[in-house]
Amino acid sequence: MIIDEIRKILLELADSKYREMQIKTTPSVDEQFFIGVRTPALRAYAKELVKRDNIGEFLAELPHKYFEENQLHAFIISLDKDFESCIAKVEVFLPYVDNWATCDQMNPKVFAKHTFELLEHINPWLGSDRTYTVRFGIKMLMDHFLGNDFELEYPKAVAKIRSDEYYIKMMQAWYFATALAKQYDSVLPFIEDRALDTWTHNKAIQKSVESFRISDEHKAYLKTLKIKG
Repeated sequence: MIIDEIRKILLELADSKYREMQIKTTPSVDEQFFIGVRTPALRAYAKELVKRDNIGEFLAELPHKYFEENQLHAFIISLDKDFESCIAKVEVFLPYVDNWATCDQMNPKVFAKHTFELLEHINPWLGSDRTYTVRFGIKMLMDHFLGNDFELEYPKAVAKIRSDEYYIKMMQAWYFATALAKQYDSVLPFIEDRALDTWTHNKAIQKSVESFRISDEHKAYLKTLKIKG
């Protein structure tokens, strides 16, 4: 079976030192489920696997056992050039995503050409009770709707989310820091009016101040908006 072949290859690619780093940076995954394969090797392997006629067997084998199998799954999906096929695979896989790395590195290029259709899926993702489904929805708004397709309803939707989950709050902060870099005048009122919870508000300002894409003048003003105490 293809899953046995894939696991054999992954074990051959294992790097013990890299595994130790992954365990520290991805705490939501139990350490027993890390093999320790570097991302460039996984991406290269995904490009080989996507050509296989039987790759569907691997994609259907959910939940996967290893972190690297989830990474491979995300990279394979990201290579799909057909929107309908790709979005269907994303919808099936999202409930099984259990960490920030797999969530953030699943980035189908085909989505950029189908933003209107993508929007139909984003709102349900934002309303999900699954941490990484929500995070993925916010990331899609950040990646595809801060340019020519920007509308105020998108930051409103992100600001409205209230969660105690660290990985959701961090993505909200990342979204607003990126939005301030790309749509400063439109998004600034969300910070001035304190539309976010205090932690996320301050984290968004911190990330904005650290960004090279925001002017020193804007950074200085944003610092004055930090909530103290």
